[in-house]
Amino acid sequence: MKPAARLYVEAPLAPGAGVALTEGQAHYLRSVLRLEPGRRVLLFNGRDGEWLADLGELRKSGGVAVAVSQRRAQAPEPDLWLLFAPIKGDRIDTIAEKATELGAARLQPVMTRHTVVTRVNVERLQARAIEAAEQCERLTVPEIVEPRSLREALQGWPDGRRLFACAEAGPARPMAEVLAVGPRNAPSGLLVGPEGGFSPDELDLLRELAFVTAVGLGPRLLRADTAAIAALALWQALGGDGDRRPPQRIEN
Repeated sequence: MKPAARLYVEAPLAPGAGVALTEGQAHYLRSVLRLEPGRRVLLFNGRDGEWLADLGELRKSGGVAVAVSQRRAQAPEPDLWLLFAPIKGDRIDTIAEKATELGAARLQPVMTRHTVVTRVNVERLQARAIEAAEQCERLTVPEIVEPRSLREALQGWPDGRRLFACAEAGPARPMAEVLAVGPRNAPSGLLVGPEGGFSPDELDLLRELAFVTAVGLGPRLLRADTAAIAALALWQALGGDGDRRPPQRIEN
């Protein structure tokens, strides 16, 4: 029988391991999907691969599932960070969702001079990322970090990690052209600015940093969320794991 749901859990996964389900997960399984104990689901925790599990009791306060067998082994994923200026409304949720689907390993909100949003609900973004990871069948959930200023985010940047700054104008080579001659799956970062663009002093800061490469996303002026999605898709296609085949599962 096909697994009825796929859930992210924190607990270790091993044969016979009992895994506690949260109140929200139990409600979803019991009241939305109408599942009964004994139904089979998929579990993953970002460390132990993907596991088939049998549902146990589902209560209002939570539930339990028992891991049966591994369906997919844990595999390396792209080491890609997305730095983005927060934007208003549900569009920031869209960034978290689509960045997860496109394989970003870390999401870093950065506060710039022209950023209008003053507060970021990190827990909400984390919830969106978990939902997207469950849906798109990746084996991990991206790390969502607390907002920082652009300057703080760039301080102590790791050696060997390149940062591609998406520029609206100026001397920037097309991103596809830059990525076509670079190594695949190298640790990287993408930086997308606010809807008002980077300020002159922020642009000066980026130009001074050797690890930053300014890239363009084409002749049209993109909204901030569209730019993030376009940059992620380009990086995965030309520099990440976009050339890999869909995962093979162990049939049980």
